Amino acid sequence: MSENVIPLFNTPETISQPATPDTADAPAMGGPVPLWVRSGRAIRGAVTHERTRAGARAAVRHSLYVTGGAGVVVRRTWQGRTVAVHHQMRAAAVAAGNQELAAEWQEKADRFRTDRHRRRMDLIGGVPQMAKSAAIGAAATEGVLLLLGACMAVHDHDVHDVIAPTLAAIDAVRALCWFVGVAWGPALALALLAGLSHLWRAGQQQQTAPAWARPATSGPDDVPVTPSVVVKALSDLGISSLRKAIKEMADGAAGMLGPITLAGCGVEVDVTLPSGVSTEEVLGKRRKLAENLSRHEHELHMTLPPAARTVRMWIADSGALDQPIGPSPLLTDPDATADMHRGRAPWGVDLRGDAVLVSLWQKHMLITGLSNQGKTASLRALALWLALDARVEFRIADLKGVGDWQMFDGIATVLIQGPTDDHVIETTEMIEDGVTEMGERIALMRELTVKGWSQDKILADRRFNPLIFLIDEAQVAYGSGARETYTTESGTVRYGASYGGSKADSRYFQAVKKIHDQGRAVNVTTWEGTQDPTNENLPKRSREGNHIRASLVLGTESQARMAVGDSAVDAGAAPHKLRQGLDKGTLVVAGDGVKLAPGQPSVTARTHYIGPEDAEAIADRAKALRAGVKTSAGLESVPREADHLADVATVLGSEERMKSDEVRQHLAQQWPEVYKSWSASDLVQALKPFGAEPRKYNGNQMISRARVLAAIETRTDDTEHTENAG
Repeated sequence: MSENVIPLFNTPETISQPATPDTADAPAMGGPVPLWVRSGRAIRGAVTHERTRAGARAAVRHSLYVTGGAGVVVRRTWQGRTVAVHHQMRAAAVAAGNQELAAEWQEKADRFRTDRHRRRMDLIGGVPQMAKSAAIGAAATEGVLLLLGACMAVHDHDVHDVIAPTLAAIDAVRALCWFVGVAWGPALALALLAGLSHLWRAGQQQQTAPAWARPATSGPDDVPVTPSVVVKALSDLGISSLRKAIKEMADGAAGMLGPITLAGCGVEVDVTLPSGVSTEEVLGKRRKLAENLSRHEHELHMTLPPAARTVRMWIADSGALDQPIGPSPLLTDPDATADMHRGRAPWGVDLRGDAVLVSLWQKHMLITGLSNQGKTASLRALALWLALDARVEFRIADLKGVGDWQMFDGIATVLIQGPTDDHVIETTEMIEDGVTEMGERIALMRELTVKGWSQDKILADRRFNPLIFLIDEAQVAYGSGARETYTTESGTVRYGASYGGSKADSRYFQAVKKIHDQGRAVNVTTWEGTQDPTNENLPKRSREGNHIRASLVLGTESQARMAVGDSAVDAGAAPHKLRQGLDKGTLVVAGDGVKLAPGQPSVTARTHYIGPEDAEAIADRAKALRAGVKTSAGLESVPREADHLADVATVLGSEERMKSDEVRQHLAQQWPEVYKSWSASDLVQALKPFGAEPRKYNGNQMISRARVLAAIETRTDDTEHTENAG
């Protein structure tokens, strides 16, 4: 075969080797590339180009959104007009062994059928009535038109005017038909466009297009929460009994789920677990379940509703919890007021976006959490609202002492600021003074009750105005080693009870405990803010005496149990699952004061932040309501006119004799601003002019109750004699 002859058919000898990159596009035998080759290459390049592929994916995606959305709408319509959903839920209840729930769903299905039949019969029976009503309406309208025409004919003396209104009505109908004829086409097009848009939206929400056709930007965070997604997430939890039960359910386990409802910046769904699966197993796998739902752990919150074997899941929209909430109503409403008895303080919003309102009436409160997570700001937000109720008295100890509560100077009657042992001593004495006032109120309440006063009338009396002892950074007091010291007559320094500490001999702890026990009834309450709770810096008896227990982020589950209680944590409360630094101001609140759904043990609240400048502005409004309250920096700055004889008699009580050193110790406890610095000689000098000074008895310096009372009686007689002589 000649070199210049091109064979018509390929033979083994003429089949060339695969073209190399250098020769693939070269002209065959030195000639030009054929047109059909170039056209094929151009077509192939155009078809495989990324823009073409993206356009094809978009066309398929949007087409399938519309067609898939039509299926979604048809299915929703069918389920809404039939008992299909009732049958699915009944089958799920039967599969779960819940016969009571199955009977309830059967009853709902029967009731739905009955109501549907009644509506249909009413519609059928109403057709003749509607026709009759239409005929009567037409006849009445024509009668009115003829009457109007007769009036016109009489007035104008023209008999043709009798039918003029009827002709005008006919012209109006003709004009309306013309308008409808003109607008019908565009209106039909708009209606078709709206219908297609609705179908597209339904398909897009349910992601009816295949994954390869959806935008490449769709990541796991964009996955919507659908029944199939929830069931798949539960199946992959690693609980074998749950996975097996889901496989055996005839309806694809959809019957496990209640309706998925919008709830604020997320959705909420109740999951009824099959027999053999405990709620504790599911609650313990929160992180894995969140990841199965393509969410972060903090974006899934689980609680136990009243229904048995049910877990309520709230699933946030991806990233929604990282968005700030709105400002406090105290800032947006300059005329806001407060009423501790009947009002509720605006604290923030819950995960659903609903306002969290707190009742503070007769409530002891504890707020805890790790350092620098918003504890003081959260506590201060409630105090600022309550400061707008002029009846409420604050006595505040800020044991951090950096000015966080300085704006309450002029609102609080006592404001202690500082972290030292001296400040702990002043705080302890402030709380003990509250115990004394509490006792006086209890005695007064008993007296008024005997007189026939009702409870409401007693508490409305100004002598029972709310008194709040607020201690921020209370762990400083519980951890303080400050102790009483006094000097004996021989000059020996001895130590008495501890001011701070968490043991039974701590005066601070004992004073707080006493107010927890009895203070609420007479409107004396404590608010404590503390860091990093442990048994050492927050004793069990103290933390469990609070009605409202709130916690910011904590490090461990054991700390969470100390903060909000075992029952709340067992039911899903998880302050230890919050994110340190990212969830500042987010609280898990348990106990009284906050409205909770039935069976819900706690609520997660994102509190309103009120900065220092805004807090000053609110405090200024509160000061304007309080007519110049004078704030003392501690009990030592409050002068007291002492009656030494009466004070000693009070300390002695029913004791016939008491050691001199013990009397001084009790005096210092009761009235530290007067007797804290007294020595043995000071006590002797105070009692000697009245003949009641200590005398030795059985080898000890003792003070006699009889001599003290006799001295008081003699002094009274002398005073009366002097007044009579004058």
